[in-house]
Amino acid sequence: MPDVDRDRAWLLTVDGAPQSYVDLDDPEHLEFEYARRLAHVLDCAAEPGAPLDLVHLGGGALTLPRYAAATRPGSRQQVVDFDAELLDLVAEHLPLPADAGVTLHAADARAWLEQAPAASADVLVADVFGGSRVPAQLTSVEYAREAARVLRPGGLYAANLADGAPFGFLRAQLANFRAVFAELALIAEPSVLRGRRFGNAVLVASDGEVPVGVLARRCAGDVFPARVEAGAGLARLIGSATPVPDGHASPSPQPPPNTFTLG
Repeated sequence: MPDVDRDRAWLLTVDGAPQSYVDLDDPEHLEFEYARRLAHVLDCAAEPGAPLDLVHLGGGALTLPRYAAATRPGSRQQVVDFDAELLDLVAEHLPLPADAGVTLHAADARAWLEQAPAASADVLVADVFGGSRVPAQLTSVEYAREAARVLRPGGLYAANLADGAPFGFLRAQLANFRAVFAELALIAEPSVLRGRRFGNAVLVASDGEVPVGVLARRCAGDVFPARVEAGAGLARLIGSATPVPDGHASPSPQPPPNTFTLG
């Protein structure tokens, strides 16, 4: 349920875990680390202010669509979320500006993606959690192929994931996308990458160029600094992991107790 943080700012929690933060007066304010990192990807997707065709799998409180509407006016955005009640709640209490260019779809993310037109999106953002876990239907190599099909040449895919050492889930996800896309990068806090704690990591993929240098500078200079892994460093993390087909796909691991809950 959503909790009011202050008059015009809202914190959306699900089962005690903070999911989205929205400041209606400042849509460019991003409170959570993973949201800031996804926004860095959006910022690098085209020249500043240029409109984009965006697909968001997972809606939450529409934090990132609001950010894109403010920073890239004229963008066309499709938001897909399975929770129709949540979309209605957000529309009632946190209405979008009339010119936001956002269309909401109450649907299963994988099923919607499979029906989406080919080469129709410049950026595809996946931030889908059933409770605190990424659903299995979004963790296979077939899903990665559907994402690639919907993206235009040179488009960017960005996904919010969560894992901890020894990174079995994260390594498999990287293997899935390495089998489909030409370039990959991973954004995460150094302590997560070193296996010291369970946490979020943003996977970035493209059939063209992932702007690793620009992303690295933005993430290093963020108020929540993060590291960008690519190339040989990412290959070492993937190691011997292989792509996971639909028949063997599983949800992301259950976080340790109190990892994402409000304390």
